[in-house]
Amino acid sequence: MKRVISYFVIVGLVLIGAVFSDTDNVLAEDSSKKEIDAVYAAQSWLSLVDSGKYSQSWEESSDLLKNAINKQAWGQTVDAVRKPLGRVISRKADSKTYMKSLPGVPDGEYVVIEFHTSFENKKSSVETVTPKLEKDGIWRVSGYFIK
Repeated sequence: MKRVISYFVIVGLVLIGAVFSDTDNVLAEDSSKKEIDAVYAAQSWLSLVDSGKYSQSWEESSDLLKNAINKQAWGQTVDAVRKPLGRVISRKADSKTYMKSLPGVPDGEYVVIEFHTSFENKKSSVETVTPKLEKDGIWRVSGYFIK
């Protein structure tokens, strides 16, 4: 009888392991899709910044960014940083990380994306763009930094 119980315990553990394994795969697939959607949103938003449409980039940003800086200040700040760099020569997403918590901001769904970008006047830089999944289900940029 002990042998039968042991067998069922082992089979039960294997089945539980398979369920958790499938759950992990679903979560990984879900976060991968979210990362892809966030990268697409970031690239679309960056195209506005690249073309000097700073007001429109602010309009299409997350409420988090909008509450941190007004439209006029955003335009002046981005122009002061981006103009000296010149036009974008190339940009490639180097990394993307799905996160539910980041320092200094409310918990939510974020993807931190690092782009390796070459500008006309700065051959190598890293742009960090952080889209946030908004309540309406749309990814919007909540942070933008250049190193």
